[in-house]
Amino acid sequence: MKRFSQRNSLVTLNEINITPLLDLAFVLLIIFVITRPMLEQQLPLQLPSNMGRPDNPNINPRDVRRVEVTPRGDYWLRGQRLSLAQLTSELALAYRQDPKLIVYVAADKSTSWASGMAVIDACLRNHITQFSVRTEPAQHP
Repeated sequence: MKRFSQRNSLVTLNEINITPLLDLAFVLLIIFVITRPMLEQQLPLQLPSNMGRPDNPNINPRDVRRVEVTPRGDYWLRGQRLSLAQLTSELALAYRQDPKLIVYVAADKSTSWASGMAVIDACLRNHITQFSVRTEPAQHP
């Protein structure tokens, strides 16, 4: 009888308990869902409204860099505040790595026009010809 009980205990060791694995998968999923919006790190800008058109759905989000310009003229890229020279070098590096780069320029509606144009000028000097000035899309009735 003792030999038989030992065999049953060995059989249970061969089975893998997947409950902890599922718990880990759900925790990672929850972490991803919570941190995803934080990765975009958009500033609370008031974009000009009733302009523009919807984005092209064929654009790959990995090809897009969103440059945000605050009302004070500060430049932000991927959640980091940069000077214009740093921003220019970051965009040039990104363009060398990805020639399909598209730069979205999002400036608050009270931002100086010169600050937004400085970003566009930096793009053109580095041969980045695909850029878009971001606005709130027009409201269609």
